[in-house]
Amino acid sequence: MSKSPSLRRIQADIRELALDPSDQYTAAPLENDMFEWHFTIRGAVDTDFDGGIYHGRILLPPEYPFKPPHIVFLTQSGRFDINTKVCLSFSAYHPELWQPAWGIRLILEALISFLPTPGDGAIGALDYSSKERKRLAKES
Repeated sequence: MSKSPSLRRIQADIRELALDPSDQYTAAPLENDMFEWHFTIRGAVDTDFDGGIYHGRILLPPEYPFKPPHIVFLTQSGRFDINTKVCLSFSAYHPELWQPAWGIRLILEALISFLPTPGDGAIGALDYSSKERKRLAKES
């Protein structure tokens, strides 16, 4: 029996991250659920998040990569609320913007890029002060 397109893509994402790891992020699916990934990302240098390490979950839909994931942060950053599905242009809140060519690596790189941007009232977005974000980065 052949694997579903979703599982084939997930396995390709796993291979891609294993063959070309980054010191800025890591991610892997749970052993018992390939559709739930846990990740860590580092805050970008010269931002309020510099030195921070942030943990979260990527919740892939059964239709991945044809539908986008939900993103949930588990570490306080002052940018994203914790334990809340956050609204980003590459998340399930915006399926009209999602591209099936995008994968886990792009999601992780985009999350790092989005950290220093304004929340602008989006679902799950926060706009803590620079001082508070730097404090949270140190505590992370």
